[in-house]
Amino acid sequence: MTDDSGHSGFHYSEQDVQREVTELQGRSATAARIFDLRRIIGGLFVLYGIIVTITGITDSQAEIDKAQGININLWTGIGMLLLGVFFLVWLWLRPTPPPVPSVEGEKEAE
Repeated sequence: MTDDSGHSGFHYSEQDVQREVTELQGRSATAARIFDLRRIIGGLFVLYGIIVTITGITDSQAEIDKAQGININLWTGIGMLLLGVFFLVWLWLRPTPPPVPSVEGEKEAE
């Protein structure tokens, strides 16, 4: 159903539009928190750090001798774990702030 101007016959109140915008902003904020790069990078570094640390702990003496007597897997794994924990603590201490409503949206609501 359309009128002479080509617009559909559906009319939304200002409250309906505002409610829909608020709902979409809430979803956007949730998605931003879930896909925060600090969470992804921190999680991957912790996971790989655990794997490399376990590899370093179980390395044979021949493997260590190949690296001139340094257990490189152990030290790299510990470094990766520390970096991953740093990212996750950073995320915990400074979470992603919720989006601030735009000034234009406030002017239109008045």
